[in-house]
Amino acid sequence: MEPFLAIADLLKAAGHDTICLFPEQFRALAEAGGHGFETLGPEFMDLLESPLGKIVMGGSGTPWQKIRSYAKLARVFAPMRRVLAERQHACVARVQPDRIVHHAKTIYGFVWGMQHPGKATLVSPVPYMLHATDHHSHIAFSRKWGKALNRASYGLANFGLVKAIQSDTKNMPLPEKLSGSTIKKALRSQQAIYTISPALFARPDYWGSHVRVLGYQERNKTLNWAPPPELEAWLERHPKVLLFTFGSMTNPEPGRKTDIVLAALARLGIPAIINTAGGGLVRPDTYDSNQFYFVEGIPYDWILPRVYALVHHGGSGTTHLGVKYGCASMVVPHIIDQFMWNRTLAELGVGPKGPGITKISEARLTPLLGDLWENPAYKARAGELAARMAREDFASEVVRQIAG
Repeated sequence: MEPFLAIADLLKAAGHDTICLFPEQFRALAEAGGHGFETLGPEFMDLLESPLGKIVMGGSGTPWQKIRSYAKLARVFAPMRRVLAERQHACVARVQPDRIVHHAKTIYGFVWGMQHPGKATLVSPVPYMLHATDHHSHIAFSRKWGKALNRASYGLANFGLVKAIQSDTKNMPLPEKLSGSTIKKALRSQQAIYTISPALFARPDYWGSHVRVLGYQERNKTLNWAPPPELEAWLERHPKVLLFTFGSMTNPEPGRKTDIVLAALARLGIPAIINTAGGGLVRPDTYDSNQFYFVEGIPYDWILPRVYALVHHGGSGTTHLGVKYGCASMVVPHIIDQFMWNRTLAELGVGPKGPGITKISEARLTPLLGDLWENPAYKARAGELAARMAREDFASEVVRQIAG
């Protein structure tokens, strides 16, 4: 939700009325920002929080078990996807917006954009989505195969998107049936914003001018938050600290994953704040409270300037914030784009490449954490990229791209 809420704030500040069409679980976030709210219902987020969703999102079992879980999730989600598209259509018909800003998962945004050229904007917080690059395949494949295969992967993925749009809108009262060629043309021509720092992803010069890379967009989340005195006292005792978080990600074995993390950190003597916000890590009954401080959520823009290093799940927002505040960083990826961010941060030199959540173990994690903690080159490189990000200011361009 983060880049969409941030963009809504920019538009509202520029004098536009804003309505957020989100899953029901994010109502409070939208309304706290002074935005109107329309619900997509709770089902999608409930699915991700289900045992099946946790297996897919957090990883568990053998490769074959994971493949079966993905296939089962796809079957469960297919009818839900059509319901979500119908809710999008109903909301737009009721609200009659002048502009739509949407994620690639909100299928009806593409359809409305075909009917209202130039008035719909795709926003993606991750690269390698709709627009082909020579150097990397589509995010669904997340590989580097060479120019020809990389470009072919976008054609394959976009073919699936075209079919999804046709399937999910076939019962809608549209002016005309959507042909594959019409949808493909619209996907190529619709304006798009990648909310990614150019320090992390350089815009290919062969993209059209309607596709922009306009920096990471974030809200100010510390306005109504103050640190507990115990945390401030703990930080005073530890001048060099690591933050370990899986953000919103969950997994089927949070207790065992936490035991692995604490054992590796204890062996190295690294003082760490452990964030249990999404449930992927849990606070044990007993632990060394001098070395470890557990939180159930913490504003990253408050804590990251105070820590030396960050270990996280590899979400786009957390990746950007770690670099923004000059943290040596390592990713423990869970799903799709997080594996790409893991490779990207390692290639940029801000930290070692981390193990996937299904492969995490004390034996694998300990030497990587030691390298992250002791190698000064990671911190220095993160500082260089942070300086580049500090010079980025795309707010007015974002508003102009969307609202004209």
